[in-house]
Amino acid sequence: MAERYELRFSGAGGQGLITAGIILAEAASIVEGKYAVQSQSYGPEARGGASKAEVIISDSPIDYPKATVVDACLAMTQVAADKYAVGIKPGGLLLIDSDFVKNVPEGDFRVVKIPIVRTAREEIGREIVANVVALGAMIALTDVVARDSGETAVLAKVPEAFLELNKKAYSLGFDKVKEAMG
Repeated sequence: MAERYELRFSGAGGQGLITAGIILAEAASIVEGKYAVQSQSYGPEARGGASKAEVIISDSPIDYPKATVVDACLAMTQVAADKYAVGIKPGGLLLIDSDFVKNVPEGDFRVVKIPIVRTAREEIGREIVANVVALGAMIALTDVVARDSGETAVLAKVPEAFLELNKKAYSLGFDKVKEAMG
C-alpha cells in the first residue's frame, strides 16, 4: 500500500455508503492496526440526495483528514458520478453501478462496471445490502485491506440476525469484481 490511500464512496442518501466507509476505516484501523480516518457529507435532503464518505488509510499518522487526490472512487448513481468522480488521480480507479451510471465520467483512471444494486436484489434478495456488496467490490479492487479484515469489520457492525446476509453480500461483491477483472 502507498503511504496514504484515499477512497471515496458516493451515491444517494440512504444507500448506506457512509456506513460502508465507517466499516472500511474500522477494518484498516481496528482489525489491521493502520491509521485511518473517515469523513462524510450529504445534501440537506439526506435520503435520496447525493452523499459521500471518504476514507483515508495510511501506514503513518494522517495529517489532513480530507481526501485531496482520490485513489479509488465508488459511484452508485449518475449524480454521484458527475459530482464526486472529479479528483481521481491519474491511474486511479472508478467503480460504478452499471445500471445507474450510464454517462461514465472520463479521465485518466480505470473504470470497473458492475450492477451493484441489482446484484444485491437478485442474488441475495435484499437491496438493502448493496452497500456491503459495494464494499466487498472496492476492497477486492484496491487491496487496501485484506479480504478477511473487511469481512471481520462488516460482521462486527451488523446485528446478529443479519450476519449471514451481510457475509454473503460482502463475498459476492468481492468475487463479482474478481470475475469482472478476469
